[in-house]
Amino acid sequence: MVPSKTPKELHPEWVARLTGGHIHPGVSVAHDLHWDSRQVGPGVAFFALPGSRTHGREFGQQALQAGAAFVVSDLNHPGTVQVTRPERALLAVGRALRDQFRGTVLAVGGSSGKTTTKECLSQGLGWPAPEGNLNNAPGLTRFFFHLEQAEGCVVELGIDRLLEMAELAYLARPDIGVLTSLGAEHLEGLGDLENIVREESWLLQVSPLRLASVQAAELLNLPNLITYGLEAGDFRAEGVEMGLEATRFRFEGKVVHLPYPGVGPVLGAVAALAIARMLDKPLSLTIERLAHLRLPPGRMQRLRLGGIDFIHDAYNANPLSFRAGMAFLQAQPGRKWLVLGRMAELGQEALKHHLEAARLAATVSPNLVFVGPFAKQQAAEAGGTALETIEETVQFLSHRVQPGDLVYLKASRSVGLERLLELWPRENNHSTPAEKEGA
Repeated sequence: MVPSKTPKELHPEWVARLTGGHIHPGVSVAHDLHWDSRQVGPGVAFFALPGSRTHGREFGQQALQAGAAFVVSDLNHPGTVQVTRPERALLAVGRALRDQFRGTVLAVGGSSGKTTTKECLSQGLGWPAPEGNLNNAPGLTRFFFHLEQAEGCVVELGIDRLLEMAELAYLARPDIGVLTSLGAEHLEGLGDLENIVREESWLLQVSPLRLASVQAAELLNLPNLITYGLEAGDFRAEGVEMGLEATRFRFEGKVVHLPYPGVGPVLGAVAALAIARMLDKPLSLTIERLAHLRLPPGRMQRLRLGGIDFIHDAYNANPLSFRAGMAFLQAQPGRKWLVLGRMAELGQEALKHHLEAARLAATVSPNLVFVGPFAKQQAAEAGGTALETIEETVQFLSHRVQPGDLVYLKASRSVGLERLLELWPRENNHSTPAEKEGA
């Protein structure tokens, strides 16, 4: 979250006017807002939103006891701004806060690579952005509440249900829209690829200036669409060289260095350079900033443990990001081990996508380890080993992996595949004395 230089104020009377709400006694001015009652303390406004399992209204009293300035809820009790639908009230508040920002709002959507691209855009342009992947309506509302005036800001719009992009685009009112990719994602809520294309493309339809990856543009039928990509598009990365520690490519004849491996960071960097060019900003400054790029953990993150190179790419996974990972691995020399967990929220097509992933992985390396509910079917389809737990995976690999090997981790974050790194023996039979001393 971008820190405030001065305390911001959220007045219950202002919220009531925006939302048509009714104020009950016991409210006070808030200096922060949240939707998780566990994060509520003195001076925080609590938005009691409906959830997949419970409704926030059940925690309104708990929030007040924790010192909440007021609660936005559909219930009638003291300390409340009572509204008909708290989720609609949140959108109204978020939009009003966004409208107070006088800079350019750049919004990033897509099926894969959103957070990496958001970070490349934010850091490359020097514009503030939400931390991590706070890409839903509550997270965006809180971001805009704390946002100081600036030349621009970058936000990420993530969807997992129908019509959510329309809501987020209304809240963010983007001046520039960037679409990273289109493919299978959150099929349990979005249904099929046709729905995904329609929903994600709404971001571009409402953005005055719009940029899309070549891959996404091929699935769209939108006029005046500017594209970016690898060796293709209006803006492109050329001569890409991807190593384990860093990546280098050329953009309009200039050499760009990134301190990360992989396709995703390259595409994110090209998007940042494209926007810089479209806004007539100096490319040299953006290139210099990208050379010091820092991504959140789990996105093509390289670690070296006991002489073994690990690529932790298990913050999230879907078929598109999986293919990007395989494209990177294809270009890497030496022996590679692929540890592959479940790709979540693929609905009835989950097995099909996991078998396709297994077949693609087999073209990269014979050293495959599958973990999770589809592991046995994947191993039967493509070879490799099926294991049930991460502990078993650590035990299996630690007796087979050797110094100089590359171990690639890919799964949805609900799998928790990063625990393999936490459990990995820092001192083992393959570690050199120097490595043992530095562990």
